[in-house]
Amino acid sequence: MTDVLPRRPVTVLLVDDHAVVREGYRRLLEQDASVRVVGEAASSAEALRRESELQPDVTVLDIALPGVSGIETLRRILARRPDARVLIFSMYQDGIYAQRALEAGASGYLSKASAPERLVEAVRAVVAGRRYLSPDIERTLAARASPALELAQSLSARELEVLRLLTQGCDVAEAAQRLGVSAKTVANHQTSIRQKLGATNALQLMLVARELGLTVGD
Repeated sequence: MTDVLPRRPVTVLLVDDHAVVREGYRRLLEQDASVRVVGEAASSAEALRRESELQPDVTVLDIALPGVSGIETLRRILARRPDARVLIFSMYQDGIYAQRALEAGASGYLSKASAPERLVEAVRAVVAGRRYLSPDIERTLAARASPALELAQSLSARELEVLRLLTQGCDVAEAAQRLGVSAKTVANHQTSIRQKLGATNALQLMLVARELGLTVGD
């Protein structure tokens, strides 16, 4: 069956906190005459405002945003506009992030390790009403079977990001800087994570993170 695409260009909103990265995505997408980038945003608040103003066919959304995470931003977009189509485009190849994004209503999940042409492919698939997963994410989700998964379901998207950074060697201050939040906020998340996962020390936390695939480098 052939996908029926709109005759007008597919409109896209790009959400990433790095201007250079957004410019690269824009150039990549607009190599296809059937795609037009109509706006950009660098934060959750800006993304919500621009999405409401522009009502794009597809929002390409990063998870690692300063302040409010991309997954929470996804939920807020869909709460306002349930028929919105959001493609997560993230450096995170961990299956738990993809699972969380899909559960929150994402139309697709593409890792930034994918071949460049897959971004256009993903946008076209999503606007045609199909769910899109990049091949590496498909493989990761298919292989997922971890006793730690049930415990991890209790973690918020931000807590997952904090857990990932801490188990990759960041201290509280560095994790806070990378996430654009205060050190106190990260410390509070760290306490909550340990309580939820039943980890009383750093080694136990590392073991759980390893089961979730969160200790693999970006």
